[in-house]
Amino acid sequence: MRFYRALLRLYPAAFRAEYREELCYAFGERTNALRGPLASWRAILAALVDVIPNAIAVHWDVLRQDLGYAARSLGRTPGFALTAVLVVALGVGANTAVFSLADFLFVRPLPYADADRLLKLWQKDTESGGWGDVSPANYRDWKAMAPSFSGMGAYWSRAANLVSAGEPRRLETVRATPELLPLLGVAPLLGRHFTAAEAARGQFVLLSHALWKSQFGGDARVIGTSVQLDGVPHTVIGVMPASFQFPSRSTEAWTSLVLHEEDFTDRTDTYLSVLASLRPGVSAEQARQDLAVVSSRLERQYPKENKRIGVLVLGLREELSEHARLLVVALCGAALCILLLACANLASLFLARVAHRGRELAVRAALGAGRERLVRQLVTETLGIAFAGGVVGVAAAAAGGPLLARLVPTTLPIADHASLDLRVLGLALAFVLLTGFAFGLAPALHAGRSSAADSLRSGARTAGGRTRRLRAALVVVEVAASAVLLVTSGLLIRAVWRIQTIDPGFVADDVLTLQTALPQPKYKSTARRAQFYDRVLEEVRALPGVRDAAYVTGLPMEMRGGIWGALLPSQEDDDGSNGVSLRFVTPRYFATLGIPLRRGRDVAAMDRNGQPLVAVVSESLAKRLWPDEDPLGKRFNIALKERTVVGVVGDVRVRGLERPSEPQVYLPYQQVEDGSIISYTPKDLVVRTATSAIGDLLPRIRDIVKSADPEQPISNVRRMSEIVAEETASRVTQLRLLGAFAAIALLIAALGIHGLLAFTVSKRTQELGVRRALGAQVGEIIGLVLREGLVLALIGTVIGVAVAYAAARGMSALLFGVRPADPSTIAAAVILCLVTAVAGCLRPALNAAQVDPLSALRAE
Repeated sequence: MRFYRALLRLYPAAFRAEYREELCYAFGERTNALRGPLASWRAILAALVDVIPNAIAVHWDVLRQDLGYAARSLGRTPGFALTAVLVVALGVGANTAVFSLADFLFVRPLPYADADRLLKLWQKDTESGGWGDVSPANYRDWKAMAPSFSGMGAYWSRAANLVSAGEPRRLETVRATPELLPLLGVAPLLGRHFTAAEAARGQFVLLSHALWKSQFGGDARVIGTSVQLDGVPHTVIGVMPASFQFPSRSTEAWTSLVLHEEDFTDRTDTYLSVLASLRPGVSAEQARQDLAVVSSRLERQYPKENKRIGVLVLGLREELSEHARLLVVALCGAALCILLLACANLASLFLARVAHRGRELAVRAALGAGRERLVRQLVTETLGIAFAGGVVGVAAAAAGGPLLARLVPTTLPIADHASLDLRVLGLALAFVLLTGFAFGLAPALHAGRSSAADSLRSGARTAGGRTRRLRAALVVVEVAASAVLLVTSGLLIRAVWRIQTIDPGFVADDVLTLQTALPQPKYKSTARRAQFYDRVLEEVRALPGVRDAAYVTGLPMEMRGGIWGALLPSQEDDDGSNGVSLRFVTPRYFATLGIPLRRGRDVAAMDRNGQPLVAVVSESLAKRLWPDEDPLGKRFNIALKERTVVGVVGDVRVRGLERPSEPQVYLPYQQVEDGSIISYTPKDLVVRTATSAIGDLLPRIRDIVKSADPEQPISNVRRMSEIVAEETASRVTQLRLLGAFAAIALLIAALGIHGLLAFTVSKRTQELGVRRALGAQVGEIIGLVLREGLVLALIGTVIGVAVAYAAARGMSALLFGVRPADPSTIAAAVILCLVTAVAGCLRPALNAAQVDPLSALRAE
């Protein structure tokens, strides 16, 4: 019987109090007749069968009653219900969207078999810490000498021209060793991977799902057909699934890479990326230790080539930049502020509602409703509103997911925006429960503690005082969260403004850019490439509305590498301090892009092979190599040749607006031997127009390129201004979200202050009436109410500024020279908070001033 009585606690308290004895008597009657060795077990089973389904039925019946009553109660106050649902939707929606992005970038498993065992290996300078691509010779030795890995593969990314049955097309491809794709554990959707034996015999290609659909119409018969990549026949042997996006989502095809003996002769020729899979039971730290031993052995064996060369081991997600991580972490913090605001405001709303319904609850208690029954009813209302708001918030998060796509780095092998999977929906449910239950429970318990006699007594003010103090604390929290968002978003806005005012070194307006990358070996000859460039440029410059046009190896901010050592004739070795960014250009490139010519001349059509080798250098390189000297006519070594400086131009931010750039060197497009430095062949066409309306030019340029070479595709069509804008695109997206969060926070804080003071004025009507009767002026009454609101706002602002300063120090990498304690930003945030507080105080203060003393005293 003790067990049965314990089980009765599964029933609601009110039901248990009314029917406990009757239930116990009936159960005892049924079990007294039980006999035998298993009688006690049969009694336990009977108790479970009797209590559990009936308790569930009783709870469901009570819940149904509570839901019906809650619907009727909220229906009588639609303004309150709508406000509460929107507050919850803001908190849940913001957090679901932002945390789904964080989960997508940092936590969600990558779509590979045993992705946690896959590592990227890079060559690292053990002294400077810099890291980059791997030479084939070092890759081969790592693969043979490191015992920690079950497999290792290499690849390098390159673009290629595809010529098939459709229009010519420029593809982003990856050349991979046969070991690479099997390491990822993803089987082709159609066909198969290429084997080492096949790769050694010929050229093979696997297509991405998107390329298969767009270029080949999703035809399964494409397997076994031949396509031309840069003029070389490749056999299609497979199509990868739509979810496969390695090493980045821009990759459209994978071709076979076979390393021959001549590829291993130069250990300084670094161009490979390396992927390795750990053996079972081996940790990444063990692998680092093994590779440190291997790199030490190689440094002793090759003291010149492998001097200071170590190995950097990174997980597939660890390549994500600190900048990208901080952007998402800052948004997570802002979203949590919004959730805190939503919770505080919801609690404040329900406290006001409970105070407004005090007499109703007191009557229900006087008629026999117990504390548990009242609390349960109020919690049901809160959870109902929370779930309704949660549904709206999750729907908004799903719709807004693509808006966060700019914050997803293109280098990760994942889709361009996060989706809401079961884990994210579980997190959204947790937010709903936190918002509805945890912060709705306090007002419910507060209501349950009030006695019926106190609530019915007309003069009682105790409950109102407790409610006012609790709501005041919630207002402080709301203002503090608002101040945090205002200060952090203000600092980031100032940082973006500073970045956007940086001179990139060229004029991006009214410039159209596109690529016509010339394939090898078709354009192996320098003279043949020059014929193509000259014909295209001559016809493009003749188009109406075109001011100038030129070709360049790679656009600033698009091609960020291309680093070579620039040495004076007297220097023998490059110590790494003379790195320059190298480009080959056609004549009038500087005029086309608006790069100022400081001294000397531009490259010219007469600068061909057989003529003196010349170069144009940037101002920073001229000052570095020849300080306080005239650089014109000076000679230096670059790109395997000694050249003479014929011109000096302004510096360009080739690595972007936020990063320092190496000095630049520009070489004539015709002064390179056939087949030499082919990766620096000019491929980007820049066209300066007389108007910003450049859309009509593109079809004409396509016709010009097609007439010059029918197999030559055009790709990467963009405005130069778009490329510059991309430098701050992720920051601008973040700031728009932060700005929206800050505006929402201010609105919620203002509503919180307004609600608190309106509640306070309603509770202090008699006091205010007495003050007026005793001679208090209208200004004094208004000042009294304003002072109460502004004190709370000031306390919240001080707390918020302190928290914001700590947060700003943590994200200093995003501030671009703006101090975390920037006085103008903090002052602006404080003023906004106080102005918002005044706006929230104004109406209650005016209402207080209009209290009629006679009416107030008569009510007393």
